[in-house]
This record gives sequence, structure tokens and C-alpha cells, in this order.
Amino acid sequence: MGRVSGFLEEVRASYDTVAEAYAERVPAPGALDPLSRGVLGAFVEEMAGAGGTVLDVGCGPGKVAGYLAAGGVRVVGLDLSARMVGIARRAQPEVPFVVGSMTALGVRAGALAGVLAYYSTHHTPPEHLPAVYAEFRRVLAPGGRLMLAGYVGADGDGGGGEGERLRHTEAYGGLPVSYESHYVPPERIVRLLEAAGLTVTARLVQEVESAKGAKRRVGTFLAVRPPAGTSPRAG
Repeated sequence: MGRVSGFLEEVRASYDTVAEAYAERVPAPGALDPLSRGVLGAFVEEMAGAGGTVLDVGCGPGKVAGYLAAGGVRVVGLDLSARMVGIARRAQPEVPFVVGSMTALGVRAGALAGVLAYYSTHHTPPEHLPAVYAEFRRVLAPGGRLMLAGYVGADGDGGGGEGERLRHTEAYGGLPVSYESHYVPPERIVRLLEAAGLTVTARLVQEVESAKGAKRRVGTFLAVRPPAGTSPRAG
């Protein structure tokens, strides 16, 4: 994969550390709340009907990729953490998994029917999101679909702010980590996706309560890469 630096190195090292604990604690798609299951299920149904390959970016231990595969989607999982990829390969031997970064996907332009970024971009500093979203667009075929889901921040001043930033030192049972989480306002995410050349077709923001009672806003965004010669428009 080459040398990883900066925030990517922090994320990679941290998830290598917590990989087994993460895999034990993070629920499978079937255990999600009904609304999240419904949106993810709709994406699976659409991608299974479309044919082509979907890349699950930041696939972790492979639970979501396995759910896609069970729904008839041709899926490849990609994660920065080699230990996560190892767990995914053992858990889902029928699905191909590779080590890689969402900043450089290693996929030829226009090769994918879909990209899924499911709770995998919130460790990316906001200043790096334009490059990440542009990479998602690059690998999508015209008409290809992106589903982006994860934690988001408050709307703030019309969504123009960078949102909330948290520095973590431990996670998943007290294991040591060193990364930041960035909770970008939904309107800011929409503008960045559209600036990258994607048309946002749907967005959903919901309040989700964890098993410990903590509440966090979750945003889900569906977008499409328009055919050449068309202009993205607001969703």
C-alpha cells in the first residue's frame, strides 16, 4: 500500500489495535435500528439490480460487505487496517477484501457501479474530504451510486462550519487509540459532494441512541455520478 502518513497513520495504527474488540462490539446490519436497516437494504436492492461491483470503503471486519453479498451484490471490501482486513477475510471468505486507503482507491476511473462509505469517513479532517469525495466520483461509472453514512454535526450557520472535532485516546473497552472524529454538518457534506461532481438524490438525518444512552446525529446521503455533460444539482 505504500507509506501512510499523518491522520491516516493514526487511524491505521488505532484500528489495528482495536480490530478484535471492534469486531466483537459493532452490530451486524440486521441489528441496526429499523430506519437504518431500511435505507441500507434499499441500497443493497438497487445495487443488486444494477449489476457491477460495489466497493465498501472502510469495511472494517466485513459485516456490512457480507450483508451486501448475501443480498446479491458483487462487493469488494477495502480498509486501511490490515488486521481488520484479516478478520473480514476469515469471517466472509466469499468476499474479496484488500488493504487500502479511501484517499487513493487503486481502482481505474469509472470502474464501479457503487461506492459504500458506511461510518468510515468521520475520521477524515474536513479539509481532506474534497479529495476523498472526488476519488469516490472518479471510480464511479456514469450513473453509479454512492451511499455515505456516518456521524454528523449540528447545522450551525447554514451548514457552513466545519462542525465538531473530538480527540480520542481510548475506545472499544479502553484500548489505546490516537485519532480524531469530525462531525461535519449535513449541509456542508452535501455541498462538498456536489462540488466533487456528484448529485445528491436523498439525505436523511436522524438521532440515534447508543446502548449506553448517548445520543449522536447520523446522516445518510445518497448520490449519483451524472453522465458526462450534465451539471450536478441540489438534492
